[in-house]
Amino acid sequence: MSRRSVTAVALALAAALLLGGCGDDEPLSPVGPPASRGEAAPPTGGSPFWVDPDSDAARQVRQYEAQGRTEDARIMKRIAERPVADWPAGDDPVPDVTKAVKGAAPDLRTVLFVAYNIPHRDCGMYSAGGAHDAQAYRSWVDRFASAIGDAPAVVILEPDAVPHIVDGCTPAEYHEERLQLLAEAVERFKRQPRTRVYLDAGNPAWIERPEKLVEPLRRAGIARADGFALNVSNFQTNDVVRGFGAGLSRLLGGTHFTVDTSRNGDGPLPGDRPEGWCNPPGRALGVPPTDRTGDELVDAYLWIKRPGDSDGPCRGGPAAGTWWPDYALGLARRAKA
Repeated sequence: MSRRSVTAVALALAAALLLGGCGDDEPLSPVGPPASRGEAAPPTGGSPFWVDPDSDAARQVRQYEAQGRTEDARIMKRIAERPVADWPAGDDPVPDVTKAVKGAAPDLRTVLFVAYNIPHRDCGMYSAGGAHDAQAYRSWVDRFASAIGDAPAVVILEPDAVPHIVDGCTPAEYHEERLQLLAEAVERFKRQPRTRVYLDAGNPAWIERPEKLVEPLRRAGIARADGFALNVSNFQTNDVVRGFGAGLSRLLGGTHFTVDTSRNGDGPLPGDRPEGWCNPPGRALGVPPTDRTGDELVDAYLWIKRPGDSDGPCRGGPAAGTWWPDYALGLARRAKA
């Protein structure tokens, strides 16, 4: 996915918006909706989200252990033992969604999903693709939502889709249809009784002025959604993102948001280097996924980008979305938590 390189001005503006830091350690209301009457209570302590025991990172741990690379295996567990989002791929999302929902069910965990299939996706760049037309997208969303059923789930809706309208990367002739499809997708996912939906709103180094996002987000159905998502697949620090998010929230009447902390432990790549968003070296895992943020506007810190999945064929990386164990190991080795 395309991400715009960071600038010092953007960081300063975003930091100026910050409304205080993290507060006390009292948990917010869980991101996953509460259990219905008669159900067992959701798990307490630790993250409420599902950890896939057969993720790329988990398989890598097993491979390292079989090779006698015990220290690398220990480090890789910093990813393997954390919940990361599932990005159902291809024309049929049902198998991936069903597998995750079934895996999470025994322990009443909340599943994290990313819906990423909008037509004309990523402006034809590294993550190009998506549904071939509007009707195909509607059908894909309907199957996705139906497969979630009544399971507790969080859906991050269409990374890049709104910001690419704002920055002009998506051609103008597609804007109206895209906003309509997003609004319909929000409405469809919200029919599921325990699904929460967050519309992607980019990051403060990409769309530097939050007011530019307000009208597109409104037309994309933000009033029906549970909030917006920031920093997906990017590296901006929590302080900067929270400041930007607080400003955007005010413009939207107090809307809540989530923050992708999967790779922001050391912030963005210093300097205005080309493709600073694409497999930048020296980065680190950020705050582990949690709904205990200490900030009344931040519903959760989440690992939306799957740490170790390549951003694209830059800096020696494989195709976008492909597991890259060496990069993953570096992120985990430099993690502070």
